[in-house]
Amino acid sequence: MIRDPASSNPLAGNPLTNLADMRRGVIDLFDPLLPYFSAGNARVRIDAAGTQFDRAAADLEGFARPLWGLAPLGAGGGDFRHWDRYAEGLANGVDPRHPEYWGTVNGRDQRMVELAALGFALALVPEKIWAPLDRRARDNLIAYLKHARAFDYSDNNWKFFRILVDIALDRLGVAFERGLTERYLNELDGFYIADGWYRDGNVRRIDHYVAFAMHFYGLIYSKLVDDARARRYRERAMLFARDFRHWFAPDGATIPFGRSLTYRFACAGFWSALAFADVEALPWGEIKGLCLRHLRWWADKPIAHRDGTLPVGYAYPNLLMSETYNSSGSPYWAFKAFLPLALPATHPFWAAEETPLEDRTATVALKHPGMVMMRSEMDVVALSCGQENQLTRCGAEKYAKFAYSARYGFSVESNERIFTGGAFDSMLAFSDDGLHYRVRETNQEAKLAGETLYARWSPYPDVTVETWLIPAPPWHVRLHWISTPRSLQTAEGGFAMARHDFDADTRASASGSAYAIGNEDFSGILDLRSTIQREGLVQPAPPNTNLIVSKTWVPQLRGTIPAGDTLLRCAVLAQRAPSAVDRAWAEPPARPELDALRALVADQGITVSAIEAPGSLP
Repeated sequence: MIRDPASSNPLAGNPLTNLADMRRGVIDLFDPLLPYFSAGNARVRIDAAGTQFDRAAADLEGFARPLWGLAPLGAGGGDFRHWDRYAEGLANGVDPRHPEYWGTVNGRDQRMVELAALGFALALVPEKIWAPLDRRARDNLIAYLKHARAFDYSDNNWKFFRILVDIALDRLGVAFERGLTERYLNELDGFYIADGWYRDGNVRRIDHYVAFAMHFYGLIYSKLVDDARARRYRERAMLFARDFRHWFAPDGATIPFGRSLTYRFACAGFWSALAFADVEALPWGEIKGLCLRHLRWWADKPIAHRDGTLPVGYAYPNLLMSETYNSSGSPYWAFKAFLPLALPATHPFWAAEETPLEDRTATVALKHPGMVMMRSEMDVVALSCGQENQLTRCGAEKYAKFAYSARYGFSVESNERIFTGGAFDSMLAFSDDGLHYRVRETNQEAKLAGETLYARWSPYPDVTVETWLIPAPPWHVRLHWISTPRSLQTAEGGFAMARHDFDADTRASASGSAYAIGNEDFSGILDLRSTIQREGLVQPAPPNTNLIVSKTWVPQLRGTIPAGDTLLRCAVLAQRAPSAVDRAWAEPPARPELDALRALVADQGITVSAIEAPGSLP
């Protein structure tokens, strides 16, 4: 018998509809870690893969991150039988004389990140991990926390990590220099844009960190601290919820976009934090539905090793999409989704019946991240411009594609020297030698005009591209005006679709079009009278490049553009409906005119907030 990899998922078979299910879920996810605790319980090491920080910090990450879910479980009266391990591990990890000592912080350090989870747990359940410590262990812990907080944290959401440690110190009655707290709170306010949106630092990217970092920590603050700033955090979260709800599909999937996606269902952390902080930003039934549907979406995916531990990856194990800061313990930031475990069964979050979103608007323009959301019964697609991250591995794919889908995800490229074999889903790639390639990495300009997105960018210093993205549900339309002093080969991709064994899917390619049809899906791209002839191709993308499925087809249009100006136009369609080939595919959208789009942007265009930051920083 062949074992289904999804059966190793600790959430498999869990209905995830109520408090008891969620309690079971967090324990089922935690228990596979038990064999990997060290003898002194201070370190958790799942495998030998390395990361950019040292092994001791990686082992601390494996130890600390589950506390984002375990601390709420303990605070809410849930049963957890291993608090003694955490108390012992905490004592040993901060003891310089113990062989499992975590190491001393001597600058910006990954330990600062993980100490936030300890601060949160110490504030929430001191009776579990503080009360059992003897005097020496308490002194070591306080000294460790106070030493770490004296260093400068990265200029982004990391500043909240000192705040969470400070909340713990305050609750434990420890004296500390409070000026550092106020300074960081003020600097965090400097990342706020408007309408509930933040930047994660002074950078041109607005991604899931807004939800599972900036708002997540701000809402925890608002629950544990009663001051004017806490009230502002709650007000901002209420505004953000109105926009962020559109990132989630009806089946619970969210738009995979940006870095750190190996944190998986941490993407539900914002909805969980609203519940934790008693903020009814949407009706409780909608908040509950957004949170629990997202967790259920993960429950049938092969996201775990056979021993039940969570590897780096997204919907399956995948190191290609990882960041340099991902260790084997990194995925356990997913436990942020379990904040509602701190709430009693009588809380309105648990008492409410799940409901779908009341606002089911088909297209929604979001000016701050530079996106137009296209919603349907089976998917949500984000047309995107204005974002960048040139310092993250595969940063162009994670931030600068034209479209991102909750159902079809996106692909990272596995080789910068295979122009002929690249996936290029939702991208336009150029090559001057048929081997290497360039895609959009950043923009010189990004605007939103109604529901039309515009960007000006350069794949090479001497080449300029202007791109317009237009929603036309269930399609979207792309127009590119390209100026180049030399001939270039081009490849433009639609959405990646699951590729089945024995190449059993239907594929069709012709001059100006290409599509693939699988058991459940259709994906196609259609040229709309470009000024050059493009040939259709159904590309078998390199394996393990897509985040959702390990093997995919990508319909593409390929052609060579001459020196001078070239106009490329196409329409892209992907649906969970093989019958789309006879329906939507047979009724393509109208061909947009360049002059009309230029006039629209000139008359109505507003600069996308994301691009108004100075540029990429670490």
